[in-house]
Amino acid sequence: MASLSIQNVRKVYPNGADILKGIDIEVADGEFLILVGGSGCGKSTLLNMIAGLEPVTDGVIRIGERVVNDVAPKDRDIAMVFQSYALYPTMTVRENISFGLGLRKVPKAEQAQTVARVAETLQITHLLDRKPAMLSGGQRQRVAMGRAIARNPALFLFDEPLSNLDAKLRVEMRAEIKLLHQRLGTTTVYVTHDQVEAMTLGDKIAVMKDGVVQQFGSPQEIYDDPANLFVAGFIGSPSMNFLRGRIGDGAFAIEHGGATTMLPLPSHLAGVAGGREVVLGIRPEHITDAGGARAGTHLPGEVQVTIEMIEPTGPDTLAFAHVNGARITCRTHPRAGAMPGKPIVLAFDLSKAVLFDPTTERRIN
Repeated sequence: MASLSIQNVRKVYPNGADILKGIDIEVADGEFLILVGGSGCGKSTLLNMIAGLEPVTDGVIRIGERVVNDVAPKDRDIAMVFQSYALYPTMTVRENISFGLGLRKVPKAEQAQTVARVAETLQITHLLDRKPAMLSGGQRQRVAMGRAIARNPALFLFDEPLSNLDAKLRVEMRAEIKLLHQRLGTTTVYVTHDQVEAMTLGDKIAVMKDGVVQQFGSPQEIYDDPANLFVAGFIGSPSMNFLRGRIGDGAFAIEHGGATTMLPLPSHLAGVAGGREVVLGIRPEHITDAGGARAGTHLPGEVQVTIEMIEPTGPDTLAFAHVNGARITCRTHPRAGAMPGKPIVLAFDLSKAVLFDPTTERRIN
């Protein structure tokens, strides 16, 4: 096992394309790092640079105490699991897992012991004599992971390994990968565009956009305290709601239904200068049904809207509506009777709300 240090790493291609613009990430020995972001953000390029498949334009990559910028991939003590599995179709599962060991001249008896141990860990002992064509997608992914584990590397690299699996199998394999990391404790870097995978798997998350790390921290830190509008909207399912408005008299003022509604701000936001235009960020779980439509004046922090659409999920029902020209998502109890076209009074809990500057899109502290 080993730590991973990425210091001011840049990637510029000969055609002038600036892909990575100074990446700084420190991963402690045994940590699970998630690189997450949309297509083209540079996360796979960074993973390939860690693996040695792409040269570093500038900066330093260290695995443990060793600078590996000019070290060949085979000498970096890493193992990589690809989205496409990359199994040898003419070899059995046993031969696929032991292939790398054979290249390293590991004795046959030791190879057999390692394959047996890995197969037991991944619960694929009964598949050892089958070929990849006889396996399901999840079984092939387990074999690919087994080949990586057999190397006993200092660093595991995963490049969107679950993208080809169906939804149910993705959930199962996500749990397998997390349990595997807990058992082995090997430092891991995992690339994904799926923020649910990022939240559930990682000890640390690096949220990337346009070749820049927008925020680096634990999943809960990034969820509760997003650094900017991009991070706030990318992390979370459903994503955070954004409402434009103005600060005034210790409250957030929004125009809705021809009237101004004042949502009282909690103490940690009360110091924001009055009269300032801001974007309020609030998670769907903090907008809830206040108890049905009520006639007359609503309590502070409540707004009456008309439901446009609902999405029943089982434990709760997501209701969609428009407030101040913005579409918002809120969580309601499945038995609350939320229905399209019906009015509903929404209660806004701003205790964990965040404010953003509408120009810079940065968080207002």
